Amino acid sequence: MPEGHTLHRLAREQHRLFGGRPVRASSPQGRFAEGAGAIDGRVLRRVEANGKHLLQYYQHGPVLHVHLGLYGSFTTGSGLPPEPKGALRLRLVGQDAWTDLRGATICELLERDQVAALFARLGPDPLRRDADPMLAYRRISRSQTVIAALLMDQQVVAGIGNVYRAELLYRHALDPYLPGRALSLPVWLAMWADLVALMRHGVRVGRIETLRPADRPRKRGRLARDEAGYVYRRAGLPCRVCGTEVRTAELVGRNLYWCPFCQPPGSAGRQEPAGAEVLTG
Repeated sequence: MPEGHTLHRLAREQHRLFGGRPVRASSPQGRFAEGAGAIDGRVLRRVEANGKHLLQYYQHGPVLHVHLGLYGSFTTGSGLPPEPKGALRLRLVGQDAWTDLRGATICELLERDQVAALFARLGPDPLRRDADPMLAYRRISRSQTVIAALLMDQQVVAGIGNVYRAELLYRHALDPYLPGRALSLPVWLAMWADLVALMRHGVRVGRIETLRPADRPRKRGRLARDEAGYVYRRAGLPCRVCGTEVRTAELVGRNLYWCPFCQPPGSAGRQEPAGAEVLTG
């Protein structure tokens, strides 16, 4: 499932390509024909993301709400769009570009009050300027649920997925099974600042990269995707820092990855000093 940085990157791209101009909308498969008709020809005023939700605001019209889920994707191109093929839920065509939506879990129209209700159900999104990390901490600090599960709860923090969860816990030496109420505020604030920097970097480069410069396998050149993280999908391989075998287990329906030496049982994490390096070189 795409994580929050992907949705923010999509929102920026769609606003750049279609914002401020009328958009032609259609549903070649017919499943969203009524919704496409309601926005067809309207001016797209702005596009934003909140967590894993993408929202397009149309002038004098409803808001298009998309949640990609596990299988959804946008395909975008310039010039004339190709002939529609397959289960094409929604096609948007602008002056010089087009985008096709397939396989989304949610593709619907909302009124403004429904958007407000959706936002009220979400935790703070590290990529939004209005995000309040204390809102997330209040929920975490009152819970006996383990921190690895809380980080995947979109009502606690919006936008974190399986990759950011594993990498953030590793970077802060946290036992993934530590109860939320055992997490200190200084550690959480350090985690939040780290998460903001990592996700902003993800928006810029279009993928998740979490290695500190000192831990890169080589100092120059772009890293392959399987080289760009500490523990995610590295079960059975040696930890990049200590050499201990990385472990995996299922938690809240997803595979969790951690290093049992760098993240020992009961470890409550460490607070990174201000200005700590958080991005790849």
